[in-house]
Amino acid sequence: MNAQTVFLIFAGLLAVALAAPRPAGDEKDAQVLRYDNDHNGIDGYNFQVETSNGIQRQEQAQLKQFDDENSALVVRGSYSFTADDGQVYTVNYVADENGFQPEAPHLPK
Repeated sequence: MNAQTVFLIFAGLLAVALAAPRPAGDEKDAQVLRYDNDHNGIDGYNFQVETSNGIQRQEQAQLKQFDDENSALVVRGSYSFTADDGQVYTVNYVADENGFQPEAPHLPK
């Protein structure tokens, strides 16, 4: 992988990590209720996780070949959480050659 590919992967994963909200509640006591993980080597991965404090997240990635020299993982996923107002919010996202692209009705456009 070249430096541009590594940067794209790192930037996408960093954006996902920073965008994930921190819901109020007993986070320190939250338990993982479900965790499924399938790693396909350098071709991609997918996982799902659900915790006892209502957080759910799923994500899948596939290697995309842009040309003979450039490739990167294209990541698609979503996460849900219960906010302080009691409403469940869900964010769907794509992280690809165009950057991190979240979509949700509650996000500004």
